[in-house]
Formats: sequence, C-alpha cells, structure tokens
Amino acid sequence: MKKLDTQSPDFQAELKALLAFETAQNPEIDRIVADICADVQKRGDAALIEYTNRFDGTSAQTIGDLILTHDDLQSAFERLPENIQTALKTAARRVGSYHKHQKMESWTYEDEDGTLLGQQITPLDRVGIYVPGGKAAYPSSVIMNAMPAHVAGVKEIIMVVPTPKGERNDIVLAAAFVAGVTKVFTVGGAQAVAALAYGTESVLQVDKITGPGNAFVAAAKRRVFGVVGIDMVAGPSEILVIADGTTPADWVAMDLFSQAEHDEIAQAILIGTSQTYLDEVRTAMNRLIETMPRRAIIEASLGNRGAMILAKDLDEACEIANYISPEHLELSVENPQEWAKKIRHAGAIFMGRYTSESLGDYCAGPNHVLPTSRTARFSSPLGTYDFQKRSSLIQVSEQGAQKLGKTASVLAHGESLTAHARAAEFRLKD
Repeated sequence: MKKLDTQSPDFQAELKALLAFETAQNPEIDRIVADICADVQKRGDAALIEYTNRFDGTSAQTIGDLILTHDDLQSAFERLPENIQTALKTAARRVGSYHKHQKMESWTYEDEDGTLLGQQITPLDRVGIYVPGGKAAYPSSVIMNAMPAHVAGVKEIIMVVPTPKGERNDIVLAAAFVAGVTKVFTVGGAQAVAALAYGTESVLQVDKITGPGNAFVAAAKRRVFGVVGIDMVAGPSEILVIADGTTPADWVAMDLFSQAEHDEIAQAILIGTSQTYLDEVRTAMNRLIETMPRRAIIEASLGNRGAMILAKDLDEACEIANYISPEHLELSVENPQEWAKKIRHAGAIFMGRYTSESLGDYCAGPNHVLPTSRTARFSSPLGTYDFQKRSSLIQVSEQGAQKLGKTASVLAHGESLTAHARAAEFRLKD
C-alpha cells in the first residue's frame, strides 16, 4: 500500500492521484449495449432468449424456461439448511425495520387564505432489481434492493439475475422469497436491463431499475435512464478507516481486506494519527494475507489503489475523509458519535471499534447500496424514498385566487405568456 503523509508538500496531489478513477464510458461497450437494447426493444422475448443463451451458455427454448415463480422461490428457501434460512430472515427483518423509518407520508396545510397545499406520497407501481451472478452469489443484494421497495408499498418487484450455464443459486432465490420478490427472470446483462426498461411480451415494463452490475449493465442503465428511473451507476467498492490506535490492528487489517477482496480496482484506505499504529496494521496485514482465499485480488487492489495516510490529528483525518467522500467510512475511534458530527460526506458511517463494515453489508439494517467515486458529496444510500414519488397538492380557495391571480398575472406578462396570465385573471372578481 502507498504511504502518504499530510505534512508532505505533495500530499494533495498524491491524494488526488490516489482517488482518480477513469469513469468515462467505454465507446465499444456503449456500442454493443446500444445494439442489444435496440434489439430487445424491437424483438422482445426472442432477443432476450437469444442473448441469454449466447452470453450465459444456457439452452432456453422459450421464455418460460427463464421464469421462476413464487413457488420456485419458496422451494429454494425450503431446500436450505435451517441456519441459512434463519440468517436470511433475520437480515430481511432488520433491513425492513430500518427502512420503515424512512417511509415518507403525505401532508397538507392551509395558508391564511384557506388555500390547501401539500404533498401526496405514492409508491412506484413496478420496479426491477438487478442482482449480479456469475463470479459469486449475492443474496444480500436481493434483500437490500427488494426490502425498501417492499416497505414503500411497491406492488410488483421483478428480479433479474444471470445464471451462467443454467446454474441457479438457491440462496439468492431464497433471499428473493424472503424479501417479497414477485417474479424472477434468470437473465442478466444489458439484455435484462433493456427488457425491464422497454418491456417485452413476458417482461412487464418497470418504473425504476436498481442494483449493481458489470460495465455492460452500467452502460445499459445509463442508456435507458429517462425511459425508466435508475438508482445510480456504481463504481468500485471503497472503504476508508479512520483509526486512533485503540482498535486491535488485526481488526482494522481485516476491515481493509473486506473491501479489497471485491475486485482488483476496489479501494481501501487507512488514516491514522500514529506512524507506529500504521506500522502495526501493516504488519498484521502481511501476516493475515496468508490466510485469505482471495489473496491475489486483495494484493492487487491494495497495490493499485490502497493507501495508509498519516494525519496530524483526528480533525485533519475527518477533513480528509470529507474530501474523499467514501462509500464506507469506519470511525474506529473513541467517542465515535462526536467525531461523526464532523463528517459531511460518506455513504455510510460505521461508528466504533465493534462496527465492522461487513455487518452493514449483510444485516445491520441500513442499505448497502451506497454512492461511490466521491458521489457521496451529492447523493445518498438506496432507501425507501427511492421507491416513492412525491406529487404536489394545490387547492386554491376563492379568496386565495384573488391574491395569487394578480401575482401570477404580473409574472406571466413579464414572460410574455398571455394565456397563462389570462387563465389567472379570469378568476379575479375585479
């Protein structure tokens, strides 16, 4: 891992270079995705079957071969050992409980003229959740995307998940059962995104698509945005740990590994106020890496984008954290709630030495779909509010129309919109 020191005259340049990540769209991927999306939009189920067979090595003959029903999901759940069933139900319950606190409610008020104003909250009708498949199974992604939609009151939750060579993962399907998914299509890639966005003979068009995927999925989500809503276009996973030296070095080392093991371009950064402690963590990492099944990925990640930063104090560490705006921020310090008040930009803040980031990934309650690549400066975690809409309510009283109409008339004439002005004027008594 790179070593950075805030007292170095080159620190800001070194930090900026460390965080730099090429997020520009790949023209070749965009071209392929554009062709796939257009083909699915034109040929529907036939194109979906063809691309799924080609890219996932399946042999589906009809769209029915790619559909799983509620009974299929329940069967997958019942095939699992009891401890896994319990873990899935516990995670879903905790995530659901947390997201109930986020649910927005309608409200109204009357002004002094008797005009009623307010906001009406309604759930989306139908959403699509994309769950990655292939290299690994992600039941946690199912729960994190489906539960807030379920809590929001979405009537139909359609899940798409690739099944390379037709291999279906019971844990993923069981998670869909527990989280209230309505129907599952065993398709992935840009073709799945296109099917959700445009609809086919068998896939009903959704209102919003959420969930992470590879570069082709990300490109497809960008392309269909506007036809449907999307949550975000996620970048590589990130963790930033601020440590004051009171947490065992082994714990911090493993927390850094927990994100580095995602892939070679994930980012793990440690900020400490003691060089001695940073050295202890480095020693722990060198020892613990020997036990990691994904050692090659971790080493590549840490070598490519990892760093240890020596800060003069925790105040400076927090300011650096605000600049980095990490997806996951661990405050592994004494009095973490006080230091959290100094954090303005982070996807999720994990407070205290016992709060490992991995607990948030699976079962703490808050969502693990978080802004990456410094987008926490202006965006938020996935939540119940992402599956609800706000409609403004306006009911102007006769008295209110006399005052508002005159104001609107003046402004409309100022914009040379005569019909706007007269629509307001017609309701004036004088």
